[in-house]
Amino acid sequence: MHPPIDPFRSGHLSRPNGARLLWEISGNPKGRPALYLHGGPGSGLGAGGYRRRFDPERHLVVGFDQRGCGRSTPWAADDLASLTNNTTRELIDDIEALRDHLGIEAWLVHGVSWGSTLALAYALAHPTRVTELVLVAVTTGARREIDWITEGVGAVFPEAWSRLAEGVPAGVRVIDHYARLLRDTDPEVRFAAADRWDEWESTHVSLDPNWQPGLVHTDNRLRENFATLVTHYWSNDCFLDRDEILTRAGELAGTPGVLIHGRRDISGPTITPWLLHRAWPGSRLVIIEEEGHGGPIEMQTAQDAIEAFTAAR
Repeated sequence: MHPPIDPFRSGHLSRPNGARLLWEISGNPKGRPALYLHGGPGSGLGAGGYRRRFDPERHLVVGFDQRGCGRSTPWAADDLASLTNNTTRELIDDIEALRDHLGIEAWLVHGVSWGSTLALAYALAHPTRVTELVLVAVTTGARREIDWITEGVGAVFPEAWSRLAEGVPAGVRVIDHYARLLRDTDPEVRFAAADRWDEWESTHVSLDPNWQPGLVHTDNRLRENFATLVTHYWSNDCFLDRDEILTRAGELAGTPGVLIHGRRDISGPTITPWLLHRAWPGSRLVIIEEEGHGGPIEMQTAQDAIEAFTAAR
């Protein structure tokens, strides 16, 4: 990884319906533009470790906190009504507005986990604005992926899943139940649901060799906000048409892409990037045998892919 760097410029972009998006730029002001899309939905940019995957001498690196999280406002948990305008389509429009605001013609897009789904959806909506895609812990937002991570993988972790599913009415998807709980008017109902959701998040990534026991989000507000956004998106099939990304993947022909995935990622089995790779002419699939959901080797592989694309131009 490259040494840590700080942004040299940042600001807030005002968007419709009261959203204000925090964005930051680092690296070389005259370098090749690259956009980073964080995971979640709702994880935010965090401490900015993503910047270390880009050569600061060769790239102009852009990151932003997606609607409802990080340093963008309002937070989803603080303004539940704002969820009405927090959809994949809105996020794609936010990306385009930011690109236009910064005066960037086109950029390499690097996404991790949910960020890979958003990157793919953005590339399909605006193919001329994406020069390359580098995706880690690949997801496509399809219902089968959501059903697996919220119900199917319970066959591997039955104790934790039984706690998650306790009280869910018969015939109701677990994800739909939690999405409703996390929009309840009673704060105590939301806090309890967020705690149970966090336990489940920690459980289904626990076969990752880099997993550490304990809460995923130790801050109460962050835990609730993350759970609110994840359940909102997953309950709505990530606001994508049925299997939309995989069905349309052939349209990405001509856009170079690298798909990087851990073999031990039980939360998101390797079948997802494999099917995407088969449907996307010109893509390259890299399986990291010893890692799970976005480990250090995967991140280094992403950096290598980014640098290879840069060297080829």
